[in-house]
Amino acid sequence: MVDIGLVILDKELRICHWNRWMQLHSGIYADKIVGSRVFDSFPNLQRPRFLTSCKSVTTFGNFCFFSQKLHHYLFPFKPISSLDAEFKFMQQSCTMGPLRGADGQIDYIFISVHDVTEAVSFEKKLLEMNMKDALTNIHNRRSLEMNIRDEVDRHKRYGHPLGLIMFDIDFFKNVNDAYGHQCGDYILKSIATTIEKSIRVEDVLARYGGEEFCCLLPETTLEAAVVLAERFRKNVAQKVYKYQGNSIKVTISLGVASMQGEKMTAENLLKKADQGLYEAKRTGRNRVVTMT
Repeated sequence: MVDIGLVILDKELRICHWNRWMQLHSGIYADKIVGSRVFDSFPNLQRPRFLTSCKSVTTFGNFCFFSQKLHHYLFPFKPISSLDAEFKFMQQSCTMGPLRGADGQIDYIFISVHDVTEAVSFEKKLLEMNMKDALTNIHNRRSLEMNIRDEVDRHKRYGHPLGLIMFDIDFFKNVNDAYGHQCGDYILKSIATTIEKSIRVEDVLARYGGEEFCCLLPETTLEAAVVLAERFRKNVAQKVYKYQGNSIKVTISLGVASMQGEKMTAENLLKKADQGLYEAKRTGRNRVVTMT
């Protein structure tokens, strides 16, 4: 009836007890696994962290905790619910501790296994809601600023190049005035989708505010960022947006910057890209301006 997995191992790490929960989720019945070493059925456990924890329990009577955030799972079981299909394996929070005999000596190790997949899935969804723009479903400003800080720190540590493109839609107010804000929302979503198709998985495309977007480009030189920005510009300018029988064309202006020197900060990088964007708009729009 207990809704957790319970496993008992001896000092040789042979399985002495395998409860019904473990049977149900592993597909291995107790009479088939009891007496065998745990590594025979679960070779993934034969790693230093698990072995060290077992020794710590049997030698000193310590308790060890395997948090889902660090280890994800000990036993590779399939998730219970189809709603948890985003995870290949059940997410588990596990505890390991000593079992003493009547003489006080540690004879066995117990492992309890808690299925936390549903909680992890919910937490992941909340995190995504916090980090995604509700309209365009790309990163929001908060997520961008966190990613920029991380990438700038990585740049300073390893010297890898880092580029940033900032762009916005030219005369976007005219679109809203002529066709309505719902059309404006459609244009924003369409442009986000168009740009997202042009970037790598590791790049971060974010809605910075209103009709303004940023694209953070790890491992990208200034020259490569300029080439990509020009591709963004052409892709948007060539596209015809269809909305309620109307054919609408828009353009974007772009500013490009990259990390230059150890003293440069995330704020400096954003400021340089913003200056490039301002210059692109000042000098005629629908163009790319590089700030060095």
